[in-house]
Amino acid sequence: MQYDVIVIGSGPGGYVAAIRCAQLGLKTAIIEKYTTFGGTCLNVGCIPSKALLDSSEHYHNATHTFTEHGIDVKEVKVNIKQMIKRKNEVVDQTTGGITFLMKKNKIDTFEGLGSFKDKNTIKIASTKGGEQEITAKNIIIATGSKPTELPFLKTDGKRIITSTEALNLTEVPKHLILIGGGVIGLELGSVYARLGAEVTVVEFMDAIIPTMDKTLGKELQKSLTKLGMKFLLSHKVTGATVKGKKVTVTVDSPKGEKVVLEGDYCLVAVGRTAYSEGLGLENIGITLEERGKKIPVNEHLETSVKGIYAIGDVIKGAMLAHKAEEEGTFVAETIAGQKPHINYNLIPGVVYTWPEVASVGYTEEQLKEKGSKYKTGTFPFKASGRARASMDTDGLVKVLADAETDEILGVHMIGPRCADMIAEAVVAMEFRASAEDIGRISHAHPTFTEAFKEAALAATDNRAIHI
Repeated sequence: MQYDVIVIGSGPGGYVAAIRCAQLGLKTAIIEKYTTFGGTCLNVGCIPSKALLDSSEHYHNATHTFTEHGIDVKEVKVNIKQMIKRKNEVVDQTTGGITFLMKKNKIDTFEGLGSFKDKNTIKIASTKGGEQEITAKNIIIATGSKPTELPFLKTDGKRIITSTEALNLTEVPKHLILIGGGVIGLELGSVYARLGAEVTVVEFMDAIIPTMDKTLGKELQKSLTKLGMKFLLSHKVTGATVKGKKVTVTVDSPKGEKVVLEGDYCLVAVGRTAYSEGLGLENIGITLEERGKKIPVNEHLETSVKGIYAIGDVIKGAMLAHKAEEEGTFVAETIAGQKPHINYNLIPGVVYTWPEVASVGYTEEQLKEKGSKYKTGTFPFKASGRARASMDTDGLVKVLADAETDEILGVHMIGPRCADMIAEAVVAMEFRASAEDIGRISHAHPTFTEAFKEAALAATDNRAIHI
């Protein structure tokens, strides 16, 4: 069977690439090795984790803030089985939606493991047995990533777990030991902390969410500490053992002292690794980079083999679903002869804890390293009337602007609904707005987004009104 484009992998990058190719009139096929579309994001990542985050936040509010709001409730209990059931229903609805979109766009779908026979031929080993081959002028690799394992600490899927198993626990842990203070770990850690678990975070670096602006990490740690989470920063995990229902984790402190932690679950969340095995890349002469995992591409996201592209987690850059989506669209339009673009500096990063964390552009640390001259404006949510009304006063908005031109260089937020608020900053920076531009735009009152306006005013000659 001959196609214009074959996409390997149906995560956010893959299915978006396939749909855009079909929209552009290209005969398209997509291959997925699992029984459902959507990849990690829809099945065991973004979507299910947000479902649990929302459910746990409802419970936390019922037990901690309802009384102050004048809502009296009695005997609030966690029904973890129902919580997981609802999460699974959300996943089923979302992945089912992708199946519908494949049919709507007349994209041929294949279930099985796709690998290169040659640069135009893909062999599909069906999960139901048997093999078949399809060919195309262009092939897009969108195989995503999987949780990274520590070589000295193997997961067993029962007591030493990854994010995948953490989404399906049948009980609230008594003590969850969380290895890794990044996005995935903190989101899942906060879920179980809200539900009553003791959560201890062990992080090798000196701050949580270390790739984001340092201000955000400090503020988030304050908020999560209020939730009861404990943090061991600059600590190195050396091993873990399981005996019955008990997990013992050994850790080295910054001073070289041995620390022993005991819990009933240990969640290993130290990042993700590109999924590039089994593709048969050696058959077409593609050599992997970055410790033998990432596929190298040029500015058009094309590999060293003409007509073969790679997108998403399997190439360099942030491992974000929306980055993969943009790259999927980019490659589809490139194949169709268009000239799309992606500004990688303006792809936002988000942590869906509560308060939420969101960031776009340069961090203050990056500007200092570059030697850039910049100015800073901040505004705390405790000074926001809307935040006081909803009892969401933790956090702040921070705007970094060029000292001479006033162009916004970075926006960093921690607070209520920042995952949505960051979009205004992305739009502004895409059009190279100044801090004064944002300060002069009318923001509805009372809203959380006024904090962005105030931070921009603070960066413009310290003109913030409400602080």
